[in-house]
Amino acid sequence: MTIVDLSKVSCLIDEVSSVILGKREVVQLTVAAILAGGHILFEDVPGVGKTLLVKTIASAIQSDYNRIQCTPDLLPSDIVGVSIYDQVDHQFKFHQGPIFTSLLLADEINRATPKTQSALLEAMAERKVTVDNHTYLLPQNFMLLATQNPFEFEGTFSLPEAQLDRFLMRLKIGYPNEEDELTLMTGGKREAIPIRQILTLDELTAIKSQVDNVFLHEKVAKYALALVRETRNHEDILLGVSPRGSEDFVKAAKAYALTEERDYVKPSDFQHLLLACFGHRIKLKSHKRLGETEVTSILMSIIESIPVPVGRD
Repeated sequence: MTIVDLSKVSCLIDEVSSVILGKREVVQLTVAAILAGGHILFEDVPGVGKTLLVKTIASAIQSDYNRIQCTPDLLPSDIVGVSIYDQVDHQFKFHQGPIFTSLLLADEINRATPKTQSALLEAMAERKVTVDNHTYLLPQNFMLLATQNPFEFEGTFSLPEAQLDRFLMRLKIGYPNEEDELTLMTGGKREAIPIRQILTLDELTAIKSQVDNVFLHEKVAKYALALVRETRNHEDILLGVSPRGSEDFVKAAKAYALTEERDYVKPSDFQHLLLACFGHRIKLKSHKRLGETEVTSILMSIIESIPVPVGRD
């Protein structure tokens, strides 16, 4: 088994942050999601560096990488592949689509139709695809990193709850601060910055195997469960976090602890991850607006309402 120095995780975060200026927290959460083996949905306005972030991470971990530009005319076969009749062998042969990779970027995923979006569901849940009654396994480290425009934008299709629930985190990069944007305006292209390889895929796999070994005290686990269950009991929430969401919440916290070079989870880890892990999973009741301000406000009130276990931070 490959033994990896966990300080390499911090080096990975530093390397990606040297390209994505002023967004170290987003980079750290992205790396945590990768270590947890989860998928990420980046929701933000165009041009803030979502695609560049994914490409930079792929280079820093020496990963194979494919990109799909989602449009309304994209077909499921354009993603998973298609069987084509071979006139020489007189049989159908499957030609793999771009989904057969370790890191798949689905750019502007909500511009694709619901039928095309559904082609990703099996891959996201089970890391395999079925075509013409044949099942094909995806790479061990398969991960979907999808970007979507805010739903107010023209030409978008809302992602269904079943698909949103398969994303470990939803992240927003946001606009850069004044100093960083000045650097972007006056400096060279960020895409031209050489990226050092920090991890190999074997090393990444080894670190991911250590996530389950991160210690989670029973009191801290019960605290996390209380946060989850409050989303189901809150008076303004119609759809709370699912059991899959609660499992993902723990995985994310353990992986986040590794990015902090810790071998145990603190209650503050769950607080820090709550919005990223829950924000896309809850659905508000009809009398509440669906804006991000309301979602954030409700989730922050949940954190404030649940007592933190004493002596566990």
